[in-house]
Amino acid sequence: MKFDENLAVVHGYLCADGYVIKNPENQKHKYYSIGLRNQSIVLLEDFQKRFQSFFGIKPRIGHDRARIYSKEIHNKLVKKWNFYSNSWKLPKMSDRNLKLWLRAFFDCEAWVEVQCRKNRRIGLDSINHKGLVAIQAALKSFNIESKIKNIKNRNMSRLQIFGKKNIEKFANEIGLLHPEKIEKLKRTINSYPHYIWIFPYEIGELREFIREKTKIKKPYIIRVVSNRKENLKTLQNILEENFDIDSKIYERKNGQNTRYYELAIQKKESVKKALKHDLLNKQQISRMEVT
Repeated sequence: MKFDENLAVVHGYLCADGYVIKNPENQKHKYYSIGLRNQSIVLLEDFQKRFQSFFGIKPRIGHDRARIYSKEIHNKLVKKWNFYSNSWKLPKMSDRNLKLWLRAFFDCEAWVEVQCRKNRRIGLDSINHKGLVAIQAALKSFNIESKIKNIKNRNMSRLQIFGKKNIEKFANEIGLLHPEKIEKLKRTINSYPHYIWIFPYEIGELREFIREKTKIKKPYIIRVVSNRKENLKTLQNILEENFDIDSKIYERKNGQNTRYYELAIQKKESVKKALKHDLLNKQQISRMEVT
């Protein structure tokens, strides 16, 4: 059996929540069963479609599982691979197929936690420590960092993906199909502060955006502060190109010696233009001393 996209997904499912079994030898009636147990109909239908595309036989979907009986397919699978939860192995495959394998496995086994400003992570628990080490190496090949630790008092290891960069990379490179986990993954990413400003195109919205950012440093200086210099460089260009306003950017440090940046509109002509173009709110205008 040559790995393609469909087999990669089926194999990932079978290593996670799947099974490839036959009944005990001492039983008279023989059966050979391949299936996926899961509460998500989306995953069951994906398994069904992928299995049929590769093997030409369509598993039946019942309560919390998709299943098919086939001695021929059972024997082909167990002859080449082990699907027991404590000893499965991640096969060698192309990057494209590896991403699909990981997606299927994480869809079944992973959990997503989002506690704003406290804990954001993608987690994966398994009794197959060597399998998690292989998954960790596979993730690293896509520049996704993860950590593995042993869970105390349990014969189980946990792989965890932390940090906005790694979680975003996972979402973009691997992704998920499970609807609830997709939603949690989006919430996790959106819970991080957005340090790069996205400037509106429409001039009215742009004015409102700038009004929200501006502060009065002195009665005659308008300032905008950011921890990212590129935000202020973009704003500086917008002010010059759209409103003919001159400004300067300074590097500052606060009481904790943390670096930040300040854009200052301080020339009287530029301050007047800011007032003319409605770039300050009424409370700020009342504090200005420009004549």
